[in-house]
Amino acid sequence: MSFRAHFSYFIFLKPPPTSPSPILNLVSTNENKDVEVQKVDEDPLTRAIGAIGKWQIWICFVVFLVKFPVAWHQMSIIFLAPPMDFRCSEGSDVFDNVCSDNCSLFEYDRGTFRETIISQWDLVCNRQWLKNLTQTIFMLGILVGNMLFGYLSDRFGRRTPFLGAVLIQLVSGVATAYSVNWYMFTIMRFILAVVTGGTMVTSFVIIMELIGTRYRDAVGILYQIPFNLGHLSLALFGYYLRDWDKFQLAISLPSVLFLSYYFLLPESPRWLMTTGRTDEAVKILENAAKVNGRPTEYIASSLQKMAEGVNSQKEEPASFIALFKTPRLRIRTLAICFNWLVCGICFYGVSQYIGQVSGNIFLNVAISAAIQIPGTIIAIFANKKLGRKITLMSANCVTGLSCLLIIAVPSNGIGHLALGCIGLWGMSISFATVYLYAGEVFPTVVRNSGVGLSSTAARVGSMVAPFVATLGHTISWFPPLIFGVIPLIGAALCLVLPDTRGKKLPDTLDEGEEC
Repeated sequence: MSFRAHFSYFIFLKPPPTSPSPILNLVSTNENKDVEVQKVDEDPLTRAIGAIGKWQIWICFVVFLVKFPVAWHQMSIIFLAPPMDFRCSEGSDVFDNVCSDNCSLFEYDRGTFRETIISQWDLVCNRQWLKNLTQTIFMLGILVGNMLFGYLSDRFGRRTPFLGAVLIQLVSGVATAYSVNWYMFTIMRFILAVVTGGTMVTSFVIIMELIGTRYRDAVGILYQIPFNLGHLSLALFGYYLRDWDKFQLAISLPSVLFLSYYFLLPESPRWLMTTGRTDEAVKILENAAKVNGRPTEYIASSLQKMAEGVNSQKEEPASFIALFKTPRLRIRTLAICFNWLVCGICFYGVSQYIGQVSGNIFLNVAISAAIQIPGTIIAIFANKKLGRKITLMSANCVTGLSCLLIIAVPSNGIGHLALGCIGLWGMSISFATVYLYAGEVFPTVVRNSGVGLSSTAARVGSMVAPFVATLGHTISWFPPLIFGVIPLIGAALCLVLPDTRGKKLPDTLDEGEEC
């Protein structure tokens, strides 16, 4: 049984195709197979190299590794600025966390962490908000990076911006570890965030443009698992490295491995086709076809016809305003964007909130990260069996109800941790689902604009998340209330969305309004 057959069975719960009868003529069999492939997928690129094969699996493995530093840098604030007891050195002998206008020098409880950015630059009392501002600025950088590198990848290809991003990620990450004050730390983290956002958008596009339609949704969800594993491994970095600068250096240096991608990562053949560089695309696809064990004789002629078709049928995308012109598309745009906002606030907010729950911070983070992995895998099967709508509504309700229950459960650490982890598990399913939903509900002429706006909503949510999470120090019930109510509103808004599972993607605004 071929690898592709096994993969199809695992992802879609369908039995692999049976072998043809040996009585059939070999030539006739091959012709029938070619016709069948063309009926399933008329895309010449997919016909040339297959929907998935050894070559795509290798590229996916290479690109998936980039998600580790994405997770490390996005979630690192948990260990860069963990809860740290303090006292005024001129006052109490115990770490009472009491602020005083007369206190100019603080002492910190270094029993768990030797040095954090809090103790390094006294981010307590009237300077406590600077810790949240640092993370908010970081998430703003992610947003800028998504937008900037989205443009650069369309203008200069997927490969060159990607390689530039991983190089700057290495340099800025290391430079952050040597920051001499809060301002330098925040500026370097902003630059780091911009290029991290760049690696996110370019790597996802590379994967989606190489995988055939039949496997694209499954691989798109599996793309989240390296992020989950990166989040999980962050607890190990934090446990063994109790100084923030050494911790930051350790999560930055692995990016040096990605410099080898100059030799390992090809340009996207689809982008080469759209820019008229057909000869380069043919060379890449012929190599891919050889690795996948497919014929290469007709690739050049097939791609030439495709290039001519692209040039003759190219349609100008509609303006951004078109998302709000028609009533049905307008309400769907608002519903999708709000659900992305939910994911931004709740995923990053609950993650940070769990890091502040009483108990062992390393164990708390590890558990909260580990619970996301089965959630991501379940999202594949749920989207296949239940569809986008029911999956998203159910996952949002799980998060909302579990977070609201935190208010009613006594603050003993274990109960809050368990409920927070359940909420984060629900968000892991929601986040994987909204990626698919946004790509399917918007018509082709405004799909890029729709997905871009949705992603912006998520980044806005992630910028607000740190402030919501840390409000638990003063108003204990407020963070779980926000993290509970917002997903339930998102679930309710799903009622106005169509279920796009298995349906043809709308191309025009009229089709988007009718479906």
